[in-house]
Amino acid sequence: MFQREAAGGVQARLLEPGEREAVLAYLGRESRANLFLLDLTERLGSPPPPGEMRTEIVAAWRHGKIVGVAGLRPSVVLDARVQPEAVEVFLPHLEAIGVGLVKSAVASVDLLWSRLGRDRRRHVLVDRIETAYAVRADQARLRTPGPGEKVRPATEADLDPLVVAARESLREERRPDPFAGDPKGFRRWVRGRIERARVVETEGRIGFAAYADVRRPDGWLLQGVYTWPELRRRGLASCGVSALCREAFAAGGEHVQLAVVDDNRAGRRLYECLGFEPFAKFRTILFT
Repeated sequence: MFQREAAGGVQARLLEPGEREAVLAYLGRESRANLFLLDLTERLGSPPPPGEMRTEIVAAWRHGKIVGVAGLRPSVVLDARVQPEAVEVFLPHLEAIGVGLVKSAVASVDLLWSRLGRDRRRHVLVDRIETAYAVRADQARLRTPGPGEKVRPATEADLDPLVVAARESLREERRPDPFAGDPKGFRRWVRGRIERARVVETEGRIGFAAYADVRRPDGWLLQGVYTWPELRRRGLASCGVSALCREAFAAGGEHVQLAVVDDNRAGRRLYECLGFEPFAKFRTILFT
């Protein structure tokens, strides 16, 4: 059902599975910048992973042509070239979100927040700029595991350390701890991601964890990269990320990408040493 019409005849409606291919083609014009939104659109209509919300996508149309796309759940994601008139018709959907996380290209988030942020009842918990990095196989300078290092897929037996890593990663990003309010729900969410997790063992314990949350031919997206503080500066992160890159390229992934908070200089140096290059700036806002 159409929700609002902006100047120029732009209208917005929730995306139906039968419209998915048209939206994928639209987003695919800038697949690197739209990788996460491409993955959300691909999953439209499928049961969500444990602990996650069902995917919702809204598209803006002008005379039958797509002019903007936004993911509403599980997080707010705007396409890289969203236009003001598209954001305008998305607002009825976005204003209904009481608590949310928006992460997209800086210009897109600036455009959205100039409207949503006018509501003084909203409180911003996190507002930060991140640099998006990507690497292709022909650019990569990957590291092999050293003596005593073992890279492997995570298993159910790793749930407890993965919960710790997820909580500590959020804390270091100055984000609220969901475990404190809903420990069972948070553990269920982490358990649902185990299949996507890779860990590095050293000295008989897990020292590094990361997730390949998006695995598409046009790119893999790594998130939740975390090294235990007492084991940092030993090369575990470069070992783990290198292994994920090799896995991605072997599976036919065109590139691997991730985002780093701008004040994380050590992280940026790490990825640049592995051959990653910056390609975009993202803005992340967590709001209530």
